[in-house]
Amino acid sequence: MKNLLILGAGTSGTMMANHLISKLPKKEWSITVIDQFKTHYYQPGFLFLPFDIYTTKQVKKKGEKFIPKGANYIQKKIELIQPDENKVILEGGRVLDYDILIVATGTKIAPGEIEGMDGPMWYKNIFDFYTYEGAKALRNKLREWEGGKLVVHITEMPIKCPVAPLEFAFLADSYFKNKGMRDKVDITYVTPLGGAFTKPKATEALHHLLEEKGIKEVTDFNIERVDYENNKIIDYAETEVEYDLLVTVPTNMGDELMERSGMGDDLNYIPTDKATLQTKDHENIFAIGDATNLPASKAGSVAHFEAEILTENILRYIKGEPLKAEFDGHANCFIETGNGKALLIDFNYTHEPVEGTFPLPGIGPLKLLKESRTNHMGKMAFRWIYWNMLIKGRHIPFVSTNMTEKGKHFETVEK
Repeated sequence: MKNLLILGAGTSGTMMANHLISKLPKKEWSITVIDQFKTHYYQPGFLFLPFDIYTTKQVKKKGEKFIPKGANYIQKKIELIQPDENKVILEGGRVLDYDILIVATGTKIAPGEIEGMDGPMWYKNIFDFYTYEGAKALRNKLREWEGGKLVVHITEMPIKCPVAPLEFAFLADSYFKNKGMRDKVDITYVTPLGGAFTKPKATEALHHLLEEKGIKEVTDFNIERVDYENNKIIDYAETEVEYDLLVTVPTNMGDELMERSGMGDDLNYIPTDKATLQTKDHENIFAIGDATNLPASKAGSVAHFEAEILTENILRYIKGEPLKAEFDGHANCFIETGNGKALLIDFNYTHEPVEGTFPLPGIGPLKLLKESRTNHMGKMAFRWIYWNMLIKGRHIPFVSTNMTEKGKHFETVEK
């Protein structure tokens, strides 16, 4: 019996287990998923939790429910990977051997990387919304907040879902309008980038929305420290931005397991071939999703597209066949713009977001790079798709793993 281990039972790890369980001969292969946490979170929902759009029950479920029957599920902390010996050591000393290893350990926030960020004001007037705990604490704060200077801030790239901070700023504008206190709130969007988004065409499309909503923009801001005593964030050029409420996206880093195992880069992401998803140092180790150092967005759509290609490459590896270098960095996402509207963008390693329609050329009904209520409805519907189709490895209609050029637009699918 050969062993395939999947480290992590988040979006990527759960998808891979569901994809592979029906494709590997049960008499020849054992699939084991390892994760120390019992709860599976719908992370896109963290954006909506602070604004009371989603409840806490809507963004979390018991993780074991989504592990396929026939796969082993171990809830233990992973202490170490020994890649040269094909072993994984769990908390308590248990050792697991593997023939193939899939790393799906994700990414997490590291507020301790910035001086003063996670100091005494953390979760008092400094919050994140990239964790369940942070989003819930911020929800409670916003319910009672009476206004002032709201700063939405990105520490550095890469981050999970690069558009989420923008969405937060747009939703905050809508939220305070609905509460009848928008005139009491000054919203500033602070980014280390030269514009609102990582792609110039998307930045062009999004910038006017910031202006229309009265959201100030501070670009090229590379934070050095948080002066929590005086409510300021300060960059290396000594530029200061004052806040009463700071909503920050801290440094995102891969799991510390990568550092302990000597397998990660400076941010604990594992070096991975951007087209095959095979790790660069070990041919029987593959990586997927946020755990990789791929130059693609760290988003659920990316993991979804990666999973289909990685599944095929795992099967090819087992057969001794050449791997397919087919992943093109395909990513797409809805961008909530507030007031019941959203944009849809679609891009990859080489192509900028473009205008057009999805899923049917010239018909839609969804529009690319344009606000619409239909796009918003698509975003809200995705929570059902996530729980019932995506992480269960089921086919999603109109999904195209790679971007396919058709006239002036690309065929796309929601993350």
